[in-house]
Amino acid sequence: MPADSASALRRGWTTGACATAATAAAYQALLTGAFPDPVTITLPKGERPSFALAHEARGENWAEAGIVKDAGDDPDVTHQALILSRIRRGAPGSGIVFRAGEGVGMVTRAGLPIPPGEPAINPVPRRMMSEVVSALAARHGAVPDVEIEIAVPGGAELAKQTWNPRLGIVGGLSILGTTGIVVPFSCSAWIHSIHRGVDVAIAAGLDHVAGCTGSSSEAAVQSLYALPEIALLDMGDFAGALLKYLRQHPLPRLTIGGGFAKLVKLAQGQMDLHSGRSQVDKAVLSQWLRDCGGDAALVTRAADANTALEVLQMAQQVHLPLGDHVARLARDAAGRIVAPARIDIDVVAVDRAGNIVGRSGGAA
Repeated sequence: MPADSASALRRGWTTGACATAATAAAYQALLTGAFPDPVTITLPKGERPSFALAHEARGENWAEAGIVKDAGDDPDVTHQALILSRIRRGAPGSGIVFRAGEGVGMVTRAGLPIPPGEPAINPVPRRMMSEVVSALAARHGAVPDVEIEIAVPGGAELAKQTWNPRLGIVGGLSILGTTGIVVPFSCSAWIHSIHRGVDVAIAAGLDHVAGCTGSSSEAAVQSLYALPEIALLDMGDFAGALLKYLRQHPLPRLTIGGGFAKLVKLAQGQMDLHSGRSQVDKAVLSQWLRDCGGDAALVTRAADANTALEVLQMAQQVHLPLGDHVARLARDAAGRIVAPARIDIDVVAVDRAGNIVGRSGGAA
């Protein structure tokens, strides 16, 4: 895959993209008796990569294909892992059902994007696989009643190097990805690109930029402000790098967009939002829930919650404005970093689906 223009490092493919490609090949073989090799899929943003098959197998009413994941230059634990998809014919009317094979975890705790009792196959990969199966079924006049079993041989051991065990995902890895593409993680290159983005915005005379942690929060910010593309700074987890640079190279206005949990960390004073280098303090978060009007029983439940998202859901169920409260605290924390530069900051928090769950006003 070509090098990423910002980092000069080679990008790669997510486990979700590889699982989708393997699913497409396996289902086509189930329908036609022949495996496409290479197999081409369409990613959420329209890219159409092709994948070479590393494994093919067929039996009565099933077919299986495998893709070796290439994570590019990203230090990903699943780099070179074999991602397998076995497709079985389902009962009439059963629709598309997902199963966890060897090395794919099961969700056992609340607060994750997939409910307990389900395979740890995230929503976007599920949608990608469902779409490719539905399209192939329509093309061949079939009904897409199938069972999709995703496996990663050796995945249970690899999962020990991830946060899955702590999050209540047992038995293996998660199948992840929102764009299908792995952007290589290079701190210096990423921070350099943030700085250059600020420079370009200043040179263009912009008075409002947005730093977002990912594509979902960026889309939410765009829905509010319709900023030009050069105003969108790919902040990622490097909030401190953006804020410290803006302190020396100020613009009139900054919007920070991020997932709720990442903004909790910013509100707590963390400037590196990566899960490997900072964690949500759930004791503090539960106290913020109390500040929003939560009773003692709710605060106690929140302190034992699995994730920040679960605490947010608790607040939403009783109509407490925890999302707005966290956004305001994150705005204030960011304001302390950029001071004494006078930058009007507002914060937009989103959930995993990209819905806005909290906003702050501009800085005082």
